[in-house]
Amino acid sequence: MTEEEKKKLFSSLIHELSAATRGSDAPDAALQAVCDVLKGKVPHYDWVGFYLTDPNAKDQLILGPYAGESTEHVRIAFGQGICGQAAERKKTFIVPDVAKEMNYLACSPTVKSEIVLPILHLGEVMGELDIDSHTVDAFSEEDRVFLLKVCYAVARNLLNAQQARKAK
Repeated sequence: MTEEEKKKLFSSLIHELSAATRGSDAPDAALQAVCDVLKGKVPHYDWVGFYLTDPNAKDQLILGPYAGESTEHVRIAFGQGICGQAAERKKTFIVPDVAKEMNYLACSPTVKSEIVLPILHLGEVMGELDIDSHTVDAFSEEDRVFLLKVCYAVARNLLNAQQARKAK
């Protein structure tokens, strides 16, 4: 997929994703809808999921809504793997080739590249968006910019989901 094709696709999807998350009173359902749309409509997004910070355990991520194959990684400590590093450092990670990463937590042998974007609220990690691809070097600056917009669109829902989990 060319950068121009990505730009056109992402432009059309951001409106759909914003509408799916706007005013939802079921945050997990809204996050699941985001995962389903991204995995279903972006050809190089083979696994899409949210990891949410565990309100009952310091510096721990727990698997939230996702679309794709099951994963054994349902809990990740900050600093562990790419997801944990993104949470610990509060920065986006784009990994062109996961086979070259020492700290990569393998979910599947078919995963070749990954992008992880932490979602912050008042400087604290609320969760993150994690996307795997079966293609080496699948993610570009176009993906990063688009996914930042997606993260902004779902931030309110993620905050609501965390608050609901704390209440349980």
